[in-house]
Amino acid sequence: MTRAPRICILAPDPADPHFGTTWRPQADLLEAPLVNAGLTVDFRPWTAPGDLSGHDLVLPLLVWGYHARAAEWSAFLDGAAALQLANPPEVLRRNTDKRYLLDLAARGAPVVPTLAFDAFSRADIAQAETHFGTARLIAKPPVSAGAHGTYRLDAVSDPALAWDRAMLVQPMMPAIAQEGEWSLFYFDGRYSHAILKTVADGDFRVQVQHGGSARAATPPEAAIAAADAVLGMIEEPLLYARVDLIADGQGNYLLMELELIEPQLFLEHAPDDGRIFAEAVAAAI
Repeated sequence: MTRAPRICILAPDPADPHFGTTWRPQADLLEAPLVNAGLTVDFRPWTAPGDLSGHDLVLPLLVWGYHARAAEWSAFLDGAAALQLANPPEVLRRNTDKRYLLDLAARGAPVVPTLAFDAFSRADIAQAETHFGTARLIAKPPVSAGAHGTYRLDAVSDPALAWDRAMLVQPMMPAIAQEGEWSLFYFDGRYSHAILKTVADGDFRVQVQHGGSARAATPPEAAIAAADAVLGMIEEPLLYARVDLIADGQGNYLLMELELIEPQLFLEHAPDDGRIFAEAVAAAI
């Protein structure tokens, strides 16, 4: 009797005080379409996964907390060459640092204007205000997740929270408080679904932990074109990708982030209940 293909989804460290006990609802959403496709799924902590040689595919879709454990994450990627890991280790490593946005912009991708600073200072705020022509600025660490460490510089009482650290600075995009932020989902290069994320009154962050909300929606053609353009610049095969976009007020959509490590896939909003996702996983084995 032929055994069912085995999939391992890497999960948070169970001892992690922030993520160790909160991941199961998302795991259920990922597991259901895979099981329906005839795959066997188990979960291992990414910090101590044990022997994964018996798995046909390893997915790092729940490696929550990796951004705060840089040395462990780097060591995991160093040792991942022997794994059937998707997305590939080199993609995960590059996507860990949001300065990939600068590389994509230099190659012609439609990206939200971004400046990078190695040791952020008050003088850099003035430089960014002049460069972007606005005092409404967002600063974020190059390695972060869930908007952790992200500040609206004209609204925080103590910008020194960001001093002397590597930071990326972008103009506040007005559309974030108007239309919202689009997330488009692709599996093995195939468009699946999209959601529109909106902020709570007075905030600029779309994540639910900051009061944001999300709903299924049909993206504008210009957003699909922008997502396709961005993904066309990635040379490696991508089993999954989430493309986060924002309108620029001139009919275009710009890349906020390209999520290739552990994006929330919002399969509960996929019209096919995750069938395209499961088909892509099965095809990768």
